[in-house]
Amino acid sequence: MIVVGVDGSVAARAAVEWAAADALRTGESLRIVHAVDRTPYQIGRFPNPVLPDVLLREGRRILDEAVALVRERQPHVEVETREVEGAAAVVLREQAEDASEIVVGSRGLGGFAGALLGSVSTHVAGHVRCPVVVVRAQRQPVSGEIVVGVDDSPECRPALAYAFRLAELRGAKLRVVHAWQLPVHAFAPEIAYDVDEIRAAQHQLVIGALEPLRGEHPDVEVIEDTPSGHPVDVLTAAGAQADLVVVGSHGRGAVGSALLGSVSRGVLHHARCAVAVVR
Repeated sequence: MIVVGVDGSVAARAAVEWAAADALRTGESLRIVHAVDRTPYQIGRFPNPVLPDVLLREGRRILDEAVALVRERQPHVEVETREVEGAAAVVLREQAEDASEIVVGSRGLGGFAGALLGSVSTHVAGHVRCPVVVVRAQRQPVSGEIVVGVDDSPECRPALAYAFRLAELRGAKLRVVHAWQLPVHAFAPEIAYDVDEIRAAQHQLVIGALEPLRGEHPDVEVIEDTPSGHPVDVLTAAGAQADLVVVGSHGRGAVGSALLGSVSRGVLHHARCAVAVVR
């Protein structure tokens, strides 16, 4: 099941369209969720007893509009709705327990709004175990290309598998990007470094990561890209001409498991296209 959070914003509408299209491709059902957070209205000695009913009615309207959009765009997708009381980030984390993918808008009106620079989308991407797709409100022409970042760590493998699967479902090209940088001591004049040799070694790293997945997805056209530069800069630049950038999450340990890695966080902040974070 694919879960999408809505709040009535333009970004949420874009997220619904994205989630509905993914549901159609995968054959999964779609659950549209709206969080009703009463907390901001319960401060004070005399809370307004009418306000909660107003919030619930507005939530129902938002859900109805989202369902109508799905019916218009993808009429064959099975869709259900949930109006859940609680903070948006907490609600989405709970909904992720039986989801194969969570989709949220990058910025909105509150609730599920969560700007990419913090709040709900970043919180959810750093906590849930399934892939989280953060969709921009601005429409971009479809390029037919997906970008995925890889390195030599095990954490990149689920992201690479997810990107291959999505590229196959979409009939898209897959650009596999491995950004590399010279070690600091390489700039010491007394130490000789062969840049071509380093570049060749990085290329071999990419080939090794791709080998098992090429056989599983023989129809996916793969572009191997090993530029020198900071991973965030390189992936953001590649994403300028892509429909989606896929990154792995590198949170570590008890605290780290609840945090995004620096690269995934940086790409979320700066990419102009949709971003999928795969833990």
